[in-house]
Amino acid sequence: MKYYFIAGEASGDLHASNLIAEIVRQDKGAELRGFGGERMEKAGMQLTRHYREMAFMGFLPVLMNLKKIKQNFKTCEEDLLDFQPDVLVLVDYPGFNLRMAEFAKKHGIRVFYYISPKIWIWKKHRIKKIKAFVDEMFTILPFETEFYKELDYEVNYVGNPVLDEVMSKPPKVDFQSFVKENHLPDQPIIALLPGSRLQEIKSLLPPMLEAAAAFSNYQAVVTAAPNIDQSVYERLLADYPAARLLHNKSYEVMQQAEVAVLASGTVSLEAGILRCPQIVCYRMDGGALFYWLGKHFVKIVWVSLVNLILRRTAVKELLQHNCTVKNIRQELSLILNDATYKKQIRESYDELRQQLGEPGASARAASAMIEKLGGKN
Repeated sequence: MKYYFIAGEASGDLHASNLIAEIVRQDKGAELRGFGGERMEKAGMQLTRHYREMAFMGFLPVLMNLKKIKQNFKTCEEDLLDFQPDVLVLVDYPGFNLRMAEFAKKHGIRVFYYISPKIWIWKKHRIKKIKAFVDEMFTILPFETEFYKELDYEVNYVGNPVLDEVMSKPPKVDFQSFVKENHLPDQPIIALLPGSRLQEIKSLLPPMLEAAAAFSNYQAVVTAAPNIDQSVYERLLADYPAARLLHNKSYEVMQQAEVAVLASGTVSLEAGILRCPQIVCYRMDGGALFYWLGKHFVKIVWVSLVNLILRRTAVKELLQHNCTVKNIRQELSLILNDATYKKQIRESYDELRQQLGEPGASARAASAMIEKLGGKN
């Protein structure tokens, strides 16, 4: 069968690549093409356009890149019709993907959605488009089944692929071996993970660095996103010569860190599975105006996946005007100096792990998709 994939950012590339690998394993005649990244390409998909040309975050960056976004739609529509797949598989990235879902349905192409748009956070009205244009939704968060049930839409919960990804990594090495291998000082680590989008890195990394610099007995280790140019980090780290930058080491750094200061998103869940105490940060592009809009129209208590899944504040969230150097520093001090507090966070992670269930999400998703398409596996 023929599958056309669309993933618009680094996390989508990662999860789609694991799904693609399973589809290739289970469907020996699979042909795959689409928008995504090098991981998807390596897994067996013919890459039409890289997500680097698509990942615009926030109102202003989108406004400034409207021409490019319009061209991306045109290219995708033409390529989809040229390929004529049995199914269009959309991975998160709803602003782009729901429009492509509508286009595909108008042209008689089945639409599967892997990793639901976060309509439980905002834009709940998108359920109308999902019902109209998405034939099958494959979800990865346990609470989404009940959420969609209340909206009279049946979904397929397959488990969380983050669990698969984390558990597939090599086991934790001892600290001395880690610092030696990565040419780091022999000091405990504060991990800084400012996200994978350029806008959020520019917004979050400076206060993270300044807050971490107050703890002279610790080293700040920044993990670089693969799609961001090295020069971006060099400029932001210029005033912090003691901070270190590592590439393709986010899991390893969190395994070794005493605490991680991180952007909200998938990495929060990764830190939870790795049992690394965390501080979740988020700044919305556009400042006070967009925060006000968000506060009034976003119907949710938490933004981090750890807290959302556990339905309580298990880890600290510092959002928009609360995401300050002072507040990050204060929470760092609490985690680093209060053993009881750190223990409570890790006990919450144990509960999180239970709720996520068993590994194998990508295999289950691939199997379900092939079955629904009428194939055999």
